[in-house]
Amino acid sequence: MAVSIRLDPEIEQRLDQLASQTGRAKSYYLRELIEGGLDDLEDFYLADAAMERVRKGTEKVFTAAKVRKDLGLDH
Repeated sequence: MAVSIRLDPEIEQRLDQLASQTGRAKSYYLRELIEGGLDDLEDFYLADAAMERVRKGTEKVFTAAKVRKDLGLDH
């Protein structure tokens, strides 16, 4: 899939310099950033959505004591 984005000139210059100094294509680093950053974005936004459900009372929650008991971790 081809995607077009506009970069701040300073960011573009840094990306150009990195690519030039390492001999790798700019697209390589952009892919690396997206793949690594996507994990972080998913973690953040999915956790944020879950917390919103908790605040609204639509997400079931358990105490640590209940989880330990249910898993047989309390001795």
